[in-house]
Amino acid sequence: MASIPSIAPLLHIAPKLTPRLFVSSCRRATSSARRLVPHKSFSKRPPLHFFRNSAASTSSKADEFVEKSSSLSSLSGLINKYNRRRPKSDSPEFNKGQTNERFFPEISHKAVAYWLLGSAASVFGIVVFGGLTRLTESGLSITEWKPVTGSLPPMEDAEWDSEFAKYKASPESKLLNPYMSLSEFKSIYYMEWTHRIWGRIVGISFVLPAIFFIARRKVSAPMTVKLVGIVGLIGFQGVLGWWMVKSGLKDDLFAPGSHPRVSQYRLTAHLGTAFVCYTAMLWNGLSILRAHKLLADPVKAADILTGLKRPELKLFRRLTGALAVLVFCTAMSGGLVAGLDAGLIYNEFPYMGSGLTPPKSELFSDFYSHTPDQSDVWWRNLLENPSLVQLDHRILATTTFTSVMGLWAYTKLSRSLKKTLPIASRKGLHGVVGFVFLQVVLGISTLIYLVPLPLASAHQAGSLALLSYVMILGSRTWIPVRASRLVARKLQGIGKQDHKRPSRSLGLGRLEGTLDEVVKFSPNGRAFRTTAQKPS
Repeated sequence: MASIPSIAPLLHIAPKLTPRLFVSSCRRATSSARRLVPHKSFSKRPPLHFFRNSAASTSSKADEFVEKSSSLSSLSGLINKYNRRRPKSDSPEFNKGQTNERFFPEISHKAVAYWLLGSAASVFGIVVFGGLTRLTESGLSITEWKPVTGSLPPMEDAEWDSEFAKYKASPESKLLNPYMSLSEFKSIYYMEWTHRIWGRIVGISFVLPAIFFIARRKVSAPMTVKLVGIVGLIGFQGVLGWWMVKSGLKDDLFAPGSHPRVSQYRLTAHLGTAFVCYTAMLWNGLSILRAHKLLADPVKAADILTGLKRPELKLFRRLTGALAVLVFCTAMSGGLVAGLDAGLIYNEFPYMGSGLTPPKSELFSDFYSHTPDQSDVWWRNLLENPSLVQLDHRILATTTFTSVMGLWAYTKLSRSLKKTLPIASRKGLHGVVGFVFLQVVLGISTLIYLVPLPLASAHQAGSLALLSYVMILGSRTWIPVRASRLVARKLQGIGKQDHKRPSRSLGLGRLEGTLDEVVKFSPNGRAFRTTAQKPS
């Protein structure tokens, strides 16, 4: 009898709790169904329709025995259908996707970008220092290639005497420096040794961090392939360097009694590989930073990418790419000029002797032909005749200057391009215009003053700086395909999260009308737009 008074209050309030509990349960069931079913189905029919059509929402035979009038059984069928669509944790599809996402991130870390840009700066420095080594005629002072044991210079007098004796046996010492002292030899030896050590430092400072970033999963899968390619370029560059030096240590590669020099072909190949390695580091570093900037604000990135996909910028991108190729070819023709010492003749501008060009008999001389029928007279004069090589360099340099100014004029005269060109691209183009003017002044000054050391070195550095700014202009105008996909995926994720948010209602019979901002991305990846949809 003592328990009756304690049960009485519960019996008194039980009728009041039952309706509230029923309403609360139905609201929770509605919210759960909205999370499991796509939002489009809610926009077409009221939420309570899911509880009245349990047979249509199930596909297995076991679900056919469920009563149609039961809302909880309908919700159970929806949950079972959702679970069947999801891959199980032990399935191959699930493990495959999880493994790839675990090891390779979608985007490389920012530290990788800064490391690539630092490596590019180091390559820039070694290119300039390599030009100084060539201008001081120090490149042939070390007559052996020892990648490991040659890392240290001679420490004792006997070692110095041995290295000096090897140099005296070279054609350069016999023809140019027969009376060179040991102290003078040490100065050119240290120049070449520093250049080689710098190359080793570039290789080590790139290979070891690359392995670290890949092992620590800081690099995406496409960037991993690119890093491996750059590592191969660095190793190939070292081999090309020794192959170039080796060409200046033999008498059979140049005319008897002439100035000993390395092969202009090998010199240009060595220079071109350095330029390619530098641009690869610069471009990939800038692309990583740009991807991070776009993903930081996907909505703003969508507007930027939409602007870049306008047809007015398509021609501008092509012209920028053609300009980069033209600047590279002009720099390579400068390598031929340096290899043949062609800058020491016709030291005037714009004339070459009595006219704008030398006589035709001098430009296409039979002296440079190596075949009896003289079938190679054209291409050998183009690559081995100092007069024609200098004329080619002048033509390419003038074409580069004209192309840059034409591209700048195109951005000013075209109304459509003037409106659509991003501000960052405009600033990049202004930098290209400034560097091309500087490069023209340095080139003409170097020619007129008979290739002095400071001007010649600055002219070589200017060519790489001009190429750098053209690459920066391209990176600001080019459409990043992978970053666009990541931005689209992130926008889709934001849209799905917005649709999964439950709508507030004042009753079980109907929902209050609300506006959901839906971010849409087209399947072909070419359009970003934000629209408002009303639920039906």
